[in-house]
Amino acid sequence: MTEQKDPLVLTCIDGSRYSGAVCDYAAWIASRAGAPVKLLHNIERISTPAVADLTGSIGLGSQEELLEELTALEQQRSKLLLEQGRQMLDQARARVVRAGGERVVTCQRHGSLAESLVELEDHIRVLVLGIRGEEHEGSNKGLGAQLETVVRSLHKPILVVNREFKAPQSVMLAYDGSESARKALDMVAHSPVFQGITCHLVYVGDAAESVLAEGAEALGHGGVTVISANLQGKTVDALIAYQREHEIDLTVMGAFSHSKLRDLLLGSVTAKMLLGTHQPLLLLR
Repeated sequence: MTEQKDPLVLTCIDGSRYSGAVCDYAAWIASRAGAPVKLLHNIERISTPAVADLTGSIGLGSQEELLEELTALEQQRSKLLLEQGRQMLDQARARVVRAGGERVVTCQRHGSLAESLVELEDHIRVLVLGIRGEEHEGSNKGLGAQLETVVRSLHKPILVVNREFKAPQSVMLAYDGSESARKALDMVAHSPVFQGITCHLVYVGDAAESVLAEGAEALGHGGVTVISANLQGKTVDALIAYQREHEIDLTVMGAFSHSKLRDLLLGSVTAKMLLGTHQPLLLLR
């Protein structure tokens, strides 16, 4: 299939329970932004290969024959993983198309997921992935093993999905006036994805009036309906409480470098937000 040149809604799928919702959110973004979707199934390197150096463990006469059998088994395993991935991609593509995605391509890659994403970064408009992957399917808590590495590796918006799809009617933008927060503000103000969606612009701490006024003015110029709120208390607790009280559908956060939101991505604020919220979180570097 011909490679799309437009910035992609890159969508990571595997066998986890979040893959369906990831496809739905990707289709929602793509349909509102008029962007193509690229579905990626990444096959990680195996840390303990089936074919090992068995010298000294088996008799000389049988060593070559056994190694040949092990090699054949490993080749068969790789073929099965590829076929399983192709089937998942076909099902995901059909789901995205049903949900409104018009230009959808699929891709399989081998190796580290973070490495694969870095190689594709120049073509990414937004990355969509689940909060936990297939390897953590039995857990309802914690972050996926690769999520932190992926977030730290990319400089593109990343939507972390942690629930079944619900078309967002409201977003919360945690704002402190820092450079990264301004980038998030600019994206919400000008992206077609957020047009017609109410934005709750929130600041945690004192001396918020001028910061909120500045942010609300920028959003207003972009045609966004704004509700401003000055919150008090611990940053994460205040943000999550506000999110729940106002039934926020999607939270947007930047890589804050000043004030109470100074932690780097996947520092205490972002990690606690990911762990504490029950709504998707859009992260910006």
